[in-house]
Formats: sequence, structure tokens, C-alpha cells
Amino acid sequence: MACRRFLFLVLVSLVCVGLLIFVLRKNPVSNVAMKPSVESGHDAFPSLGGDVDLPKQSKLSLRLDKQNSLPPRNRDLFPNLAKDHITIVLYVHNRPQYLRVVVKSLSQVTGISETLLIVSHDGYYEEMNSIVEGIKFCQVKQIHAPYSPHLFPDSFPGVSPMDCKEKDDAERMKCHGNPDQYGNHRSPKIVSLKHHWWWMMNTVWDGLEETQGHSGHILFIEEDHFIFPNAYRNLQALVRLKPQKCPDCYAANLAPSDVKSRGEGWESLIAERMGNVGYSFNRTVWRMIHRKAKEFCFFDEYNWDITMWTTVYPSFGDPVYTLRGPRTSAVHFGKCGLHQGHGERSSCIDNGEFNIEVYDFDRVMNVKGEWEVHLFKHQPGYQAGFKGWGGWGDHRDRQLCLAFSRMYQAADTGLS
Repeated sequence: MACRRFLFLVLVSLVCVGLLIFVLRKNPVSNVAMKPSVESGHDAFPSLGGDVDLPKQSKLSLRLDKQNSLPPRNRDLFPNLAKDHITIVLYVHNRPQYLRVVVKSLSQVTGISETLLIVSHDGYYEEMNSIVEGIKFCQVKQIHAPYSPHLFPDSFPGVSPMDCKEKDDAERMKCHGNPDQYGNHRSPKIVSLKHHWWWMMNTVWDGLEETQGHSGHILFIEEDHFIFPNAYRNLQALVRLKPQKCPDCYAANLAPSDVKSRGEGWESLIAERMGNVGYSFNRTVWRMIHRKAKEFCFFDEYNWDITMWTTVYPSFGDPVYTLRGPRTSAVHFGKCGLHQGHGERSSCIDNGEFNIEVYDFDRVMNVKGEWEVHLFKHQPGYQAGFKGWGGWGDHRDRQLCLAFSRMYQAADTGLS
């Protein structure tokens, strides 16, 4: 009898295993898995397939690529990062007068010594490099985009000798390139904006030893974002509160989506469309973005943020809200008149003049857990359906963008 019961159990087990295999073959896990929570820390790599076809590197490109593996500096001064630290990524091009202002503002941020600052360069410029090397207030790591058009003066992704220019007729001129939807050929200086952002995102999340296994939020700022002293503590509070106060929020922002606004000053948290000044999200959200690599890389728009607003975020299905405080903790500045007006509260740098006011409430954490959340719906801005401003029609740029998406996927999964 015992033998018969044993054989019966074996047969039942085999039948169950067979049924499981059949179900999985009919419905792969990737197809039936539920949408992960934005707080889940989900870390599965989406498969994009295809080869990683990157341009041949110059000596400078190879040297910078190698330097990207160097450990952070100032570890002798700050040997330990806080357990709950939020890594800060500052991405820059070549505006040293702006970078000095941002670095000085970061040096005054409460809690900055607890975290890692990663500075991502689009191109190599001695003055920019020198400014970053002078940072002594936290651990700091520099990375340089090795395929920046600024590193290739006479070949793609820079300017190739036979490239079409402006509105050249490729067939008649016997030149290379695909025009955008408005008939204009690529400009390396313009396409570098989107290339750098996408290379940086893939590298920071998936290519650096320092961020491997980091499932928490990472904060992204630019060289023309002034950061207030309370920014880091406010962001930590927002990240802690987000799962309870706004579980469907994808991100936490330091500033309103309206770059001219200093906030409402209310006693409430704000949920609104995701802005591009001082934005942070976790690895789960990055995986959702990475799954839309083809949409990002093939949309004819040279601005990364407009591409995200009009193609990537709408593809998530739900509105992409971010959580922020009622007062800004970061301000976008730049040449007056470019992004901001000339009102008395506007903030800008022009000809070296600097006029961003820091008030007492900008120096202390002013995000409170007992506040309710005020939701802004139907805000103005770029939406799904916008066709883009162009500048991104050349198939070489699109393929390079896709190659950035596959760089570390290939390394992690063994894909060719």
C-alpha cells in the first residue's frame, strides 16, 4: 500500500509539473506579469535584442571611458555613505560660470556630506573638469560620455566630411544623412543633448559599480539648477512619504513643473505632472522607462524631456505624477529671457551676475508628514500627440541611442 501511495504521489507531481510547463509556454511570465508597483524595487532587464553597434572610439574617447571606472574621490574625507542616502547626479556640458554657481549651492546643502555626487560630462573641457576636481564637500565621481559628438570632430557622432547639412538634398548632393520631419539634417551640437541624457541614464542605473544594487531614488540636476540648502532633507522626506501619501506617484521633485514658479506656499504636499528640475525616481521607474527605449530613440525630437512627456510617460497608461513640497527647493536659472522672464522674482545669470534669493524657509526642511496631498490635474504642457520639434531624424542617431540601451544589458545577460 505504501508503495502504491508513493507512486500515486509521483504521478500527481509529474502531471502538475507538466501543466505548469504548458501554461508557461502558452503565457510567458513577461506577458502575464502584473505592472510592478513604483515602489517595488523590481529589477528585471527588459530584452531589446539586437547587436550593440557603437562607433569606433578615438584615443580621447577610450581614455575617458576607462576613467569612468575610477572610484569616487574624497572617500578619505567621507569614508561612509549614509544607509538611506539619495545619490545625486549632476549632468553638465560646457558652462563653467553656471557650474560654479551650482557647485557652491550644493556645498551649502544640509546632508550633502552623507551622499555621493556623480557628475556626468557631455564632452571634455578642462575648466569644467577643474571645477569638479575642486569639490571637497562629499564623495564625488566624474563620468564622461565617451560617444559625445563633442569628442568626434571629423566622424560620427560628430561631423563627418560627407554629412548633409541643413536642408541639403542627399540624393542630389551625394551626402549622408536622413532629414527630420521638417527637412533639416542633424546638428551634432543639438543631438548631443538627447544622446548625453540617455547614455547617462543607462550608465548611472546599470553601468556603475557605485550604483549597482541601488534600488532607491536617484536625484538628477543640471548645471543650471540652483539647489537650496533644504533640498536634500526635503527630498528624503518626500521619498519617505511617497508610498503612503501618493503611492501612484512615479517620482519626487524639488521644484514645480512650471520653472518660473517658486511654489504655492500652502500647507500641503503637491502631486502634479513630472517636471525636469530636480527630479528623482527609483530603479523600478527606470526599468519602465528603459522598456520604452525604442519609443524614446525613434521619436523625432532632440529634447529628452519633451520626448519623455509626449511618448514615454503617456505609454505607461496612467498619468505620471510626481510628489513635491509647496515651496521649491531648486530653481532653474540661465541666460535671462531664454527660459524665464524679467520679473523681480525671476532668477537668472547673465554676464556673470547672480540674483537668486535664498530665504529663511529655504534653509530648513519644510515638508511635513501630516499634510494632505493637493493634486493638479490637466496641467498645460507637452502631451501625447505632439509630433516633436525635429532635429532627430538621422537613422544613425536613432541606432546609437538604441545601442546605449543595450550596452549593459548585453554585459549582464550575455546577449550579443
